[in-house]
Amino acid sequence: MSAPRTLHDDEPAMDETLVRGLLTDQFPRWAALPLRPVASDGTQNLLFRLGDDLVVRMPRTPGAAADVPGEQDTVRRLAPRLPVAVPEPLGTGAPGRGYPWPWAVYRWLPGTIPAGDRLEDPARLAVDVAEFVRALQKADPAGAPAAYRGGSLAPRDAGTRETIGRLDGIVDAGAATALWQDALEAPAWTGPDVWLHADLEPGNVLVDPETGRLTAVIDFGCAGLGDPAVDLIAAWYILDEEGAAVFRTAVGHDEAAWRRGRGWALTIAVHELAYYRGRNAFMADTAARVLGRLVG
Repeated sequence: MSAPRTLHDDEPAMDETLVRGLLTDQFPRWAALPLRPVASDGTQNLLFRLGDDLVVRMPRTPGAAADVPGEQDTVRRLAPRLPVAVPEPLGTGAPGRGYPWPWAVYRWLPGTIPAGDRLEDPARLAVDVAEFVRALQKADPAGAPAAYRGGSLAPRDAGTRETIGRLDGIVDAGAATALWQDALEAPAWTGPDVWLHADLEPGNVLVDPETGRLTAVIDFGCAGLGDPAVDLIAAWYILDEEGAAVFRTAVGHDEAAWRRGRGWALTIAVHELAYYRGRNAFMADTAARVLGRLVG
């Protein structure tokens, strides 16, 4: 029984033996259920299918582990207000057997991740994603935390320019820098902060494999309040050109928001491409596809 491949330098070793032991110690009612790793390109958590209806989610990094309590509060709060399923936490585990962080058991959500430019029904998926974003933005913001991404782009300026420079020759650095400058110069958001998912990438949405309809949105570790432009990254990350046009009409927002949204898509993609090249082919390929859409 081989352990899943580690992705980050500070990632603890995890395998079925560890997870089975943690379940035996802390959730004996589930310990005898079949357990198997889930083939996933997730970067923050390893997943283990538990029986037919459950999944064990094991954080891979200190940051992902720190998100566990807040993320569970978030999904419990937002679930009744959203048009698709979100993760349902059923139990939170404690460190043990050499594993250093909290972990969790969730209800299993069926579906597949959308396949880049090979979407079953791009226009329908675009409407579904827009409905999710609009519903999220209407949720009560009282007492909600700030989103991991959601403020001004300015604090990311130096790091984004440096990363673009390192990718020169892999991406069109001149075009990328010009797009980034345009996003920085876009009028700032002056409305109230709204709920954001803040990480609407392919690995965080599930679709029905037959119809292509959106069935669930997962991984709310970045969620919180901020500028609604951040969730416009779905136009480049999840949708193709046809879907992006439908999404833009369906979700609304002015030109300034879309300029900031392009900036968010760019800064996220260049950092992901720089970090995940040679580490995670899915993440690197997705980032490269986004940058191709943005700057050619």
